[in-house]
Amino acid sequence: MKRALRTANLGCCLALTAGCATSQPNTFTFTADLPPDFAYQAIAAYVPAKGETCTVPGGRNTEVGYNMKWRENYQPTAEIALRRTVSGCPLVISRIKLDIKSAYGKDWGDQSGDTAGVVIRDELEEQYKRAFNEAGESTFFGECQWLFRTVGPKRRIVKILDCKKTDAQGEPGRGRPFSAYTLDQLPGKTVRMRIKLAEEERPAIGDTWVKVPNGWKRCMGDNFEDQYAFCFGNYKDFSGFQMPDGKQCTIYPGCTE
Repeated sequence: MKRALRTANLGCCLALTAGCATSQPNTFTFTADLPPDFAYQAIAAYVPAKGETCTVPGGRNTEVGYNMKWRENYQPTAEIALRRTVSGCPLVISRIKLDIKSAYGKDWGDQSGDTAGVVIRDELEEQYKRAFNEAGESTFFGECQWLFRTVGPKRRIVKILDCKKTDAQGEPGRGRPFSAYTLDQLPGKTVRMRIKLAEEERPAIGDTWVKVPNGWKRCMGDNFEDQYAFCFGNYKDFSGFQMPDGKQCTIYPGCTE
């Protein structure tokens, strides 16, 4: 009788233990701290899980996009699946392709962006694998800078966004903002991209603008129709230009001297 009772109790304990066991989450959180009026687009790309020999016909539905209409509806936080099954093929996430976006004018074309990325692998050398803090969060950093130039017969200002990787103190690194993790690091965790904006803009093309105490002046070049308009040592003859909002100016960014 006692033996039967002990066996029954053991069975109950095992059943209770099994019932309490929890599997790891199949998602992680991606979020970003960006300058005002900035946004990101993300595309999570998936590949067959390790050991799988299946393929997805045409590679269809192996990518999931976030904030693809960032100018209409931007959400800074996304829950991203680690594993998906598409056309019967088990897939795991392999990377997140990121575009850092911003608009500098009201016209639909007055926008620019630069790339960033997150790579996920089954294994990584320790020097490439970014750690998580006690709160389950990992942050990677970058800095973006606006580069300005003129285009067209009106010498209209357009801007290009240039983003670089930095460390937590803002010291520049090589390449674009980037981070890497192993697949087993990510369940239930948070990956944060933190980007700051450089205080000053700079010309996109060298020897086309001249730095003056309160901004930049556009070299004339051969004439107003000269689209390249390099200075070539002439730092006395300058031209006006048009801001994105249509205002005519002689100095950037303040417009008037």
